[in-house]
Amino acid sequence: MGKAEKEQLNRALTAHLNTIHETLQVLDQSPPSNSMEKVTWSQVIQIGEQVSKQATIVIASSACLTAGMLWNGESPQAKEVEENVNSYFNVLQGFLLLSHGSTVGAGPTLSSSIHESVKHVVDCSFRLMKEHVSLYAGSHDKEKKLSMPQIVGAVWEACSALKKVPPTNVTAIGRAMTQVAVSMKDVLREINELKPASSNPGDETSDNTPSKAESKPEDDDISDDDLGSDLSPEEMKVAQLAHGVVSETLVVIKELIRTITGMLKLETPDDNGKFVGSLEKLLKMCQGVGAEIDEIGACLYPPQEIDAIKLALEKMSSRINEIQQEVESFPTSSEPFLEACSGLRTVLKEMEAQLNCLSATELTTKVQNVAVFN
Repeated sequence: MGKAEKEQLNRALTAHLNTIHETLQVLDQSPPSNSMEKVTWSQVIQIGEQVSKQATIVIASSACLTAGMLWNGESPQAKEVEENVNSYFNVLQGFLLLSHGSTVGAGPTLSSSIHESVKHVVDCSFRLMKEHVSLYAGSHDKEKKLSMPQIVGAVWEACSALKKVPPTNVTAIGRAMTQVAVSMKDVLREINELKPASSNPGDETSDNTPSKAESKPEDDDISDDDLGSDLSPEEMKVAQLAHGVVSETLVVIKELIRTITGMLKLETPDDNGKFVGSLEKLLKMCQGVGAEIDEIGACLYPPQEIDAIKLALEKMSSRINEIQQEVESFPTSSEPFLEACSGLRTVLKEMEAQLNCLSATELTTKVQNVAVFN
């Protein structure tokens, strides 16, 4: 390939890359109006498959064997390469426009999922085109030739992943709430790993337990004592109460997800986004509850931060009330969800009462100690 042809090929690639960048900027700054015709996500998946096919053509046209799985490095004509690049970016441009049309009526959560998946396809496509052109208009590095099938594979995977993008706001928000529940399960697992401190120092070693001198070097790096997970009886009581709170909160989140997914038919373009707005509001509340659960879990390690736990419980109680009020504003109601909220309030009040008792007992003990010293 001559110098002039290489320069022309690089100029064509740069022009296409700039066009896609500009298109992305314009689309990001111009949210679609609800008056626009909405593109279904199935249409986006279909044009994504066209992008995937174009990636296959790029490799096949470059004298690959078995549709791009083996690269033999034979160089095609510059005109053929440029035509492939033009065709690829034309399909990619159409992919961007249809993706933008699919965000009509989409709330922040669904829009974020769409944007992330689209950006992944674009990023993989950019890498493919840059490597493809550099292979003919730049260096003839053997590693680049061998890496082309992997780069094309990344485009295929990115296009295939479009099928996993939630097609509706309800589904997207339901999945986001599920992530909150997963995080809560992690906190629950951590609470289960907490254990009471040994009351008898002699129990720490036994005939079957190797002494510190006999232990392996890697065993000395991290120990349970280092993690500070051994709790006093009073601290274990707090941990058990927290376990109940987290468990009941999980029930509330699960019932909320069931309630929301049952409202799929309520998502229509005629409500001017009011329904989606309510769901987004619920999601933020759930994420707030999840943050309080994380805070409680972190405060359970000794020395326990009782005041911080009590503050988190107060915030949770307020958020649960707000969540229930929002759900009750929907035309359909969910008795299991309301029962779950009632159950959570019960354990929240119980834990708050127990913490107040512990605080009062601790204060009495401190006063008595001061009296003895005086």
